[in-house]
Amino acid sequence: MSAEEAAAQPQQQKEEQEEEKRDAAPEPRAQPAAAAATEEEEAAASASASASYRCLVLTGHGGYDKVKLQVKKGPPAPKKGEVLVRVRACGLNFADLLARQGLYDRLPSPPVTPGMEGSGVVEALGEEVSDRKVGDKVIVLTRYGMWQELVAVPASHTFLMPEGMSFEEAASIPVNYITAYMMLFDFGNLRPHHSVLIHMAAGGVGIAATQLCKTVEDVTVFGTASATKHDVIKEGGVTHAIDYRSRDYADEVRKISPKGLDIILDPLGGSDTQKAFNLLKPMGKVITYGAANVLTGPKKNLLAMAKTWYNQFSINALSLMHSNKAVCGFHLGHLDGETELVSQVVVQLLELYAQGKIKPRVDSTYHFEEVGDAMRRMQERHNIGKVILLPEPKKEEPKKEEPKKEEKEEEPKKDEAKKEEN
Repeated sequence: MSAEEAAAQPQQQKEEQEEEKRDAAPEPRAQPAAAAATEEEEAAASASASASYRCLVLTGHGGYDKVKLQVKKGPPAPKKGEVLVRVRACGLNFADLLARQGLYDRLPSPPVTPGMEGSGVVEALGEEVSDRKVGDKVIVLTRYGMWQELVAVPASHTFLMPEGMSFEEAASIPVNYITAYMMLFDFGNLRPHHSVLIHMAAGGVGIAATQLCKTVEDVTVFGTASATKHDVIKEGGVTHAIDYRSRDYADEVRKISPKGLDIILDPLGGSDTQKAFNLLKPMGKVITYGAANVLTGPKKNLLAMAKTWYNQFSINALSLMHSNKAVCGFHLGHLDGETELVSQVVVQLLELYAQGKIKPRVDSTYHFEEVGDAMRRMQERHNIGKVILLPEPKKEEPKKEEPKKEEKEEEPKKDEAKKEEN
């Protein structure tokens, strides 16, 4: 053995011993795939449970400040037959203004989240839901609770959005168009050559009713609205626009149609229902569906309520028979148990939308932070069409950079130098 081989032998023996130790060491166990998947699911469930979502809450009855933006933790879990919807747009309705003042009986006592309609995307399914899938874009109609980012509702209260329909349009369909359709066709039996009076013709129901009248041949539409809105409602199909603020609409109707009208949609109540009844032709129908006359400001007006109640229309059966007229009442909020009936109407409306015969007019959109401004716009009758609420947070506008102090001081000096040169 050479001297070099003798020197290398101890080193070689050391390396062999270390290799034996590595071979003897136990290998780390591979984590079963099922266990890893379970951990991922638990982590996702934990993240979902801790997730927060924004909602609007009516904290008491009164002015615009009674509806407040709040953040809740943990999304609502869909029960059997329900779906969880990520809400993208919500409708604001006149009933919501009444509810804020404590004048709408279908909304539970505060604190409560208002909102009867909206649109969004299905995020989860409850048990026994087979006709919806995650990712479906849907229209939602419910009794209350839509003004929030996430909502669990019965799958039977959702309707698939047609291709090309925006979320804002979808949120404009349920309350206004169902109301207008059922009043005109179910109660009114609208037919060719009929004449119709639509109060508040620039509002959500007014525009919906006007569009639906145009689906029937040769229907004459009278519409009341402030003068600044006349051009828009005429373009939408109103034959005779009447400025209710400067003229008596009953007199104006009589000038054009001395015999009266076939159908009158009355959202006003009080003495206006009596005027509507007097304006009907024989076999005519007045359909009352609101009491807008009680809303005179942001807070409850007891005098206006008393006046409306005192002037409320009343007639006995014998007089009604002798007059050959009909008085009908419509309240969509009290049809919340008639799912099949309402669903049939929605199917008809979506077919009309697909044919291009109806199209919601969105007046404006407001983020949840701006709900007070949205309600004020509707209550002061500034809207032409639907007012929409958006759950997503309002993006902050980038602040404009102010000129630096040195630049501000230099500008006057430059101006003085130019004056000296001139």
